[in-house]
Amino acid sequence: MTRTVDDVSVGSLLRGWRRLRRVTQLELALKADSSARHISFIETGRSTPSRSMVLHLAEQLDVPMRDRNALLLAAGYAPSYPETSLAAPAMTTLRAGLEQLLTAYEPHPALVMDGMYDVVTANRGVHLLLDGVAGHLLQPPMNAMRLTLHPQGLAPRIRNLAEWRAHLLERMERQAALRSSRPLRGLYEEVAAYPVPAGDAPAGPAGPGAAAGPPLALPLLIEAGGRVLSFISTVTTFNTPMDVTVSELAVETFLPADTETAAALRAAH
Repeated sequence: MTRTVDDVSVGSLLRGWRRLRRVTQLELALKADSSARHISFIETGRSTPSRSMVLHLAEQLDVPMRDRNALLLAAGYAPSYPETSLAAPAMTTLRAGLEQLLTAYEPHPALVMDGMYDVVTANRGVHLLLDGVAGHLLQPPMNAMRLTLHPQGLAPRIRNLAEWRAHLLERMERQAALRSSRPLRGLYEEVAAYPVPAGDAPAGPAGPGAAAGPPLALPLLIEAGGRVLSFISTVTTFNTPMDVTVSELAVETFLPADTETAAALRAAH
């Protein structure tokens, strides 16, 4: 069971993150160039950490930006990182850059997700895969995990659903633990409970264009347009973000894994 960080005092919050990361007080002290005694005093409330110390310890524990703000508030300080709506004027350049990136990736599917896997924007390559998906799954905010694993979503057309489902659930579980996020844990439990379509079995080769031998990475094999398409996905995040919203954005792209998929995408573009 994933441990969550519940207490609102800065010492207990830091202790929760330290235990979540499976780091001892001595190990954290060595990383932070401090002492185990000082770390103990902070955790028990006998010592109040400075603002810089809170941020330094959070950095050593790889605490997400949103939760670093929570640590600062618990210690009596103002949040350090803004959380700007993606629709805000200040985000105009970022939005334009993301749209340009997704358009440039066409005809290959690509999308941008937030920290809850809600789709912020997607290119036309993604829409090619959505034929037959139930309307309620396409209502905004469209959630990538629900869309993929729901029995009325993409799941019935994913030829290697057992492997792809296990990959997605492991990814979600890891993220929920790293962020100590109850909402993300709730989403994980929801999609993990979806029934798996009958007849799911390990898939064979995607088609004549599939590469011989073992794949370079786990492919997504999905039926679309009367054929099986094969993709390898990549996930990209922003380097050194300074805003909570930006820190939680991820760009997922799908690269054709065989020549048939590449040809099918070009023909449909």
